Formats: sequence, structure tokens, C-alpha cells
Amino acid sequence: MPVLGHADGLCHYYIHPDAEPEMAASVIVDSKTDYPAACNSLESLLVNEDALKTILPGVASALLAKGVSLRCDPTSKAALSETLDKHEAAMLQDAGESDFDTEFLDLILAIKTIPRTEDPLEAVDAAVEHINMHGSHHTDAILTSSEQTADRFCNGVDSACKFWNCSTRMSDGMRFGFGTEVGISTNKVHARGPVGLEGLCIHEYRIKGSGQGAAMYGAGGSRQWKHKKLPL
Repeated sequence: MPVLGHADGLCHYYIHPDAEPEMAASVIVDSKTDYPAACNSLESLLVNEDALKTILPGVASALLAKGVSLRCDPTSKAALSETLDKHEAAMLQDAGESDFDTEFLDLILAIKTIPRTEDPLEAVDAAVEHINMHGSHHTDAILTSSEQTADRFCNGVDSACKFWNCSTRMSDGMRFGFGTEVGISTNKVHARGPVGLEGLCIHEYRIKGSGQGAAMYGAGGSRQWKHKKLPL
């Protein structure tokens, strides 16, 4: 009986300073509010310090309008308190350390600041380090205008699904074209990520020959034969 190693869905989004603000608001709202109880719903938002007063206010305002409770670290809360109107700022909450290890499955989002660095890619590495330590290896994403930055993030994050500029809710077997979804695996062996029925299959191999033996190919022989890979 195949077993899918799918436990938590503690998904993250990292906002780099060069992200497109309107896209950021749209994608993050969808990631959090489209279906908050789903395993591919966003739970933690990581924001580069240089984006706290440029991109985050629009994102936060859009989330608050959808009824999302924002649990902010001190740096992000201070920045939002200066940039949001007083009614929105009054709704901000303080984040505790446990919030960054929690799959809320509700309209709650934890926000953490990633400090600015002299080399912007080092901030990406800091976001990756946080995700690999606190995440569940399900689905994690980055908002950036730079392919180099996105590649740095996706190459570093140890997750089944790594997204660039799209909603974490896209992590779904049906949307991937796999048909009915069986689950989303966080394993590293066999199935990983969204899994359809085909992802649970193993294979047998049948060779149709005409007398071939292994010795025929030892010196670079190239006799033709046919094989089939059949699902079980």
C-alpha cells in the first residue's frame, strides 16, 4: 500500500524589494484567503526590510480588508503602523515565536522581517534558511522581478513545490494536470509534490528480443531491440 508523507502545510511567501506591488497584493491575498483551511494556504509572510514601507502596506491593507489577522514581528509592525491608516494599524497584532511554526488553517498570517543585506541575494539566503527551519517542505514561494533571485530562492528551498510570482494555492494535482489528486507528498523518495493516481504506480519492464545477450553490447554493439514500460 503506497503511503504519502504528507503532514503539515506550513507554506511561506518571501517578498523581495523588487517585487511588483499590485501583483504582490493579489497573489498573497489569493494564497491566504482562497481556501484558508487547505494545506497549500499561506501561513507565514517573510518581507525584506527594504519592502516594509513600499510593498507590504498595500499587501497588508488588502489582507485586512479580507478579514485576515496579521501577527507581526516588531519591525514589520512598526513599519505598518507608520504607513497604514489608524484604523488598519489598530488591528495589527504582535507575533510570538510559536506563530512562525504554526499552520493556522484560518484567516491568520504571521509576518516576519528579513533584514536588508549589502548583497541582496544574502537576504534571499536568510529567507531560505528560515523556511527550511520552520516550514513543512510543502509549498514555498517568492515574489521578485529577477529570475536570478528567483532561481537562488528555488534552488535553496527544500520543498516539494517552489513557486515564483504565483499563488501557493496553485499547488494542486488537478491544476497540475494529474487528474484527481490523491495528496501532496513532502517525501523525497518516490512521489513528491501533488500526486495523481499515476504517481502511485510502480512499473514492470518487458523486453521483446531476438536472441540478444549482454556480451553483444560489451564492445559498443548497437543491435536493435524493443522494450515496454508497463504501469502496475
